[in-house]
Amino acid sequence: MAHTATSNLTVTTISLTMAELGPLNPLPVVAAELDQPYTVGEGVPEELQASARYGVVPNVYPYLMQDGYSREAAPKELPAVVLENSKLRVTVLPSLGGRIWELFDKATGKQLLHTHDAPQLANIALRKAWFAGGLEWNIGTRGHSPTSCDPLHTAIVHTPDGKHILRMWEYERLREVVFQVDIWLPEDSAVVFAAVRLRNPNDHDVPMYWWSNAAIPETDRTRVIAPADEAFGSDYTTDITRVTPTSHEGYDGTWLVNSPHAADFFFDIDPGERRWVVAADDDGDGLAMLSTGLLRGKKLFVWGQGQGGKRWQEWLSPGAGPYAEIQAGLAQTQFEHLVMPAGAEWAWVEAYGNGHLDPEASHGADWVAAVADAGARLEELLPHDDLEAMLPAAITNADVPPSKMLLHGSGWGVVERARRLKGGRRWIDESGTPFVDESVTEEQEPWLGLLHGKAFDGAQSFVAGWDWEELLAAQDNPEATFHLATMRHARQDLEGAKEGYRKVLEAKGVRRRTKALAHRGLGLALLAAGRDAEGLAELRSGVETDSSATALLSEAVTLGIRHGDPTMALDLAESAPKEGAAVGRLTFLKALALARGGHGAEAAAILRNGVEIPDLREGEDAIAALWEEVCPGEPVPAAYQFGMH
Repeated sequence: MAHTATSNLTVTTISLTMAELGPLNPLPVVAAELDQPYTVGEGVPEELQASARYGVVPNVYPYLMQDGYSREAAPKELPAVVLENSKLRVTVLPSLGGRIWELFDKATGKQLLHTHDAPQLANIALRKAWFAGGLEWNIGTRGHSPTSCDPLHTAIVHTPDGKHILRMWEYERLREVVFQVDIWLPEDSAVVFAAVRLRNPNDHDVPMYWWSNAAIPETDRTRVIAPADEAFGSDYTTDITRVTPTSHEGYDGTWLVNSPHAADFFFDIDPGERRWVVAADDDGDGLAMLSTGLLRGKKLFVWGQGQGGKRWQEWLSPGAGPYAEIQAGLAQTQFEHLVMPAGAEWAWVEAYGNGHLDPEASHGADWVAAVADAGARLEELLPHDDLEAMLPAAITNADVPPSKMLLHGSGWGVVERARRLKGGRRWIDESGTPFVDESVTEEQEPWLGLLHGKAFDGAQSFVAGWDWEELLAAQDNPEATFHLATMRHARQDLEGAKEGYRKVLEAKGVRRRTKALAHRGLGLALLAAGRDAEGLAELRSGVETDSSATALLSEAVTLGIRHGDPTMALDLAESAPKEGAAVGRLTFLKALALARGGHGAEAAAILRNGVEIPDLREGEDAIAALWEEVCPGEPVPAAYQFGMH
């Protein structure tokens, strides 16, 4: 374990058994496919309803999906930074979204975060790939962050006031903002601090979303406490409504093991109260989550005790035991976006440590007494005024230049700076968060070239914005036309998209990949307009144009079934590859197509033989549903039970 130390901050590596992330999915994310917010039910204030309607995006374009992983894990060394003092040891993984992976309390010998040595990639984030455990930073829109599995720009910063800070930052492409997280652990401190800063360099408001999510170990006796009697609740099937967590559907939901199914409780904390949420096990130990005033929301999430919830936890953390999550966010719930004004900078400080609650009070029947005791204990752990007083220094320190770079994030910050300079638009002060040319890769090079006046000859990556559309429109070649059509499609200008795709398909000498993607884009736009037969024919043409593109094949088979042509789906599925990450899903799709085409016995044989889909979506209960259909009367195997209810 090679490492270099600086005070209580050590640069090292950690060995985790994980699958490779695999290649990015090459298909641009153009369809309107993000789940719209839940409908809002009784007792929910109009302010919350309005912010739930605001800022909803159709998709995560220009990001590409990360679904090239399998479930074949192998040990690998990952860069890690350890912050340590006499009370805590904190391990951070900068190459996996900057996640705090371990928070070890030396006095009790307990890990305050759910952590394990074999995290399994699964389809739970906005870009699919995600893994359970630790404490993660989520920005952009509802869901786990686009940067969940990406390396962040990472550096060590020595501040004039004597802090040794671990700084991580990135340019977030969905909202076109810059975020940074500064983590430090003072000597003898019982809490680790994280200062977050968001900057909107745009000359317009931006819908903003941020949630810090901590996975915590779930024991039979773990209870989660926050200073509120009521919450806004959702159980993933019904409206968001005002609920009483301690008396919810006949049980006390603040005890993790009481919830029969997956559930969210967004605590309705009075604006005059200190904002916190804390977990307490049998001994009163557990993670305390404290923050300065701007981080308003506090939440409890449980997987529930149902077969599906248990299956998900085993799928995500094999052998690591059950867990729940406590979370803190900018808005009161995760269904909302806040208005971040043009040019605004927002900052807050978070603190994490062992709450050390009184086990009798925290586990007693009197909720008011439990809250009062927890509040008093957390005030001892870190006085509210002391935490608030840290904010001005954190804001000042946010611009202190890095002393030592450890890791590069993406090159998109470099592209964005060049784009804004070209358009005469403002950009951030990069003193504390430099975007360096060394971070640029072949993903960004074609776009930098376009900004610098070079002819555009295609790109495997995608960009968004009116200025990009103008630059591409001036190029007049099939590659530029395809990207222009894709941008229109992503912002749901279906007529403009179809016109562009058709232009590409009529042109001479178009690259095979571009032609296949143009067929695919036209097919999706036609399906969105209700022209199913024409749309499916275009998708089929796309697969036939580039038969090596597994992602194209998998999508075409899925949509063939969904839009009522199982024969086409089955036909295409016959040409599916026999190895690789997509095999599991394609095998299942073949079974589904057989069932839809009236061949139930053949579908049942495939399911009985065993199907595993590495990128199964959270809450996706399709395998169980198909089993019930083609194997009636037979209990669904536990391996197929992924329903949240």
